[in-house]
Amino acid sequence: MEQYTIKINGIEVTAPKGTTILEAARMAGITIPTLCYLKDINAIGACRICVVEVKGARGLCAACVYPIAPNMEVFTHTPRVVEYRKKTLELLLSDHNCSCLSCVRSGECELQTLCREYGVENEDVYAGEKSVSELDTSAAHMVRDNSKCILCRRCVAACEKTQGIGVIGANNRGFKTAIGCAFEMDLADTSCVSCGQCIAVCPTGALYEKSCIDDVFAAIADPTKHVVVQTAPAVRAALGEAFGLPIGTNTEGKLAAALRRLGFDKVFDTNFGADLTIMEEANEFVDRIQNGGKLPMITSCSPGWVKFCEHYYPEFTENLSTCKSPQQMFGAIVKSYYAEKNGIDPKDIVSVSVMPCTAKKFEIGRPDQAANGYPDMDYTMTTRELARMIKRAGIRFTELPDEEFDMPLGLGTGAAVIFGATGGVMEAALRTAVETLTGESLPRPDFVEVRGVEGVKEATYEVAGLTVNIAVASGLTNAAKVLDMVKTGEKNYHFIEIMACPGGCVNGGGQPQQHASVRNFVDLRAERAKVLYSLDEANTIRKSHENPAIIELYETYLGKPGSHRAHELLHTSYVKRTVNKKF
Repeated sequence: MEQYTIKINGIEVTAPKGTTILEAARMAGITIPTLCYLKDINAIGACRICVVEVKGARGLCAACVYPIAPNMEVFTHTPRVVEYRKKTLELLLSDHNCSCLSCVRSGECELQTLCREYGVENEDVYAGEKSVSELDTSAAHMVRDNSKCILCRRCVAACEKTQGIGVIGANNRGFKTAIGCAFEMDLADTSCVSCGQCIAVCPTGALYEKSCIDDVFAAIADPTKHVVVQTAPAVRAALGEAFGLPIGTNTEGKLAAALRRLGFDKVFDTNFGADLTIMEEANEFVDRIQNGGKLPMITSCSPGWVKFCEHYYPEFTENLSTCKSPQQMFGAIVKSYYAEKNGIDPKDIVSVSVMPCTAKKFEIGRPDQAANGYPDMDYTMTTRELARMIKRAGIRFTELPDEEFDMPLGLGTGAAVIFGATGGVMEAALRTAVETLTGESLPRPDFVEVRGVEGVKEATYEVAGLTVNIAVASGLTNAAKVLDMVKTGEKNYHFIEIMACPGGCVNGGGQPQQHASVRNFVDLRAERAKVLYSLDEANTIRKSHENPAIIELYETYLGKPGSHRAHELLHTSYVKRTVNKKF
């Protein structure tokens, strides 16, 4: 590839043709600030924060979209550039709700950070009319506060390009421009799937999850309630980022310790629920293969994906596994098996989960998620909410000793922990399904073909005389590609894993937010996934069907995978929804 050499602030940089000034500056160890830019999905040069001086150019140039040229000379922080950026920030603040002390993003807001760096101290430099907006609280999982929106359109790009949904966009023109749904509909009335990818990329406090922190603290303080908590595998791979730890830090031990110090009566691991899911899902897949069931079977662990299927591909709802997600299975077991074993009335149990996912807030309210006559789950909070709880409680997270989860529902296998990465559910299911079909033990339970952050992965395995074609997709644009190929007959899969979020749960809409300066240059998906695969490798039990706590559960309570009781507690149903797509 042709290479160009340029100078940035007097430093020579050589980069491939097509590289932008923003990317070349990064190579030189220089960060150019941005607000609207998101690599691959939102390179629109709209916010003008990234402007630089280019020798010979007539005006300032947007570094995020301006390609380098041979012998180019760039200056990133001249007085002219700095003054321009400062005025741009002041103009943004002129129509911004600056109630920063009460804002959920205070201290982590990209706009706030830039204002501090550029010495913007007064939001009323350009005082005048302000836009009028109302909160949209209609959705189960999130709130939209347009008084804090800076019209960067990152949320719009995530919804349209990353997820292929496009239920939000810019309404009206000029000063009246606002991000919202078509015809000013409430978000709940659209085919939003609650994935939260819009929240994950928002630079300010304009988008945030509906919090249940106060309710959970109240439950913990209620002496009549037995409050249990479960935490998803992806949470331990990202929670440390909220406390200044490096991306890719495993915080499993400190996570358990922090939850215990918050006052939960029992601290469990969703990995147990993941192992249980594999027992049911692998059994369901083997049954469909052997008895002519509906194929391809598609995983049902991701509630954002399930809702997407119901809205956009309702003809595939029969292909969905009937298994509940690990969160819901765990909740059902807590209010049945666990309650009976410990002599606790299920009505006195408050079941809480910590998830990397905002769609889980929608999932707990779905029909057919109350197996024992009580909701399987009472509250689900995001990784971000947990971090806020820990900080509010004065817990010094980074100083905590590593502790274990409570048993037996805190025992999980290596197969369970990789659920948090794209391909993990498929690999875990294959470990159990292959041994079930062959009756033989796998010497190495690794199916590396389904690993990695690629949007679509395929593999074919010969198992017990059967040819099994599988596919793995993450991100809903990729899910649509896979399903379209199935519809046209281009592909003949037997088993498909789909995760709503690109890279899987490690990149969920409820994970700690990272500024664009990090997100554009660090693959969060890969770094967080490394944590999970290292935990899998280190686990002495790497197959779900070898989890002794799961074995005991079936022997003493459920009978066998797919039993009548298992179906009552652990399986669910789906609906065909109306579609409001790309108005």
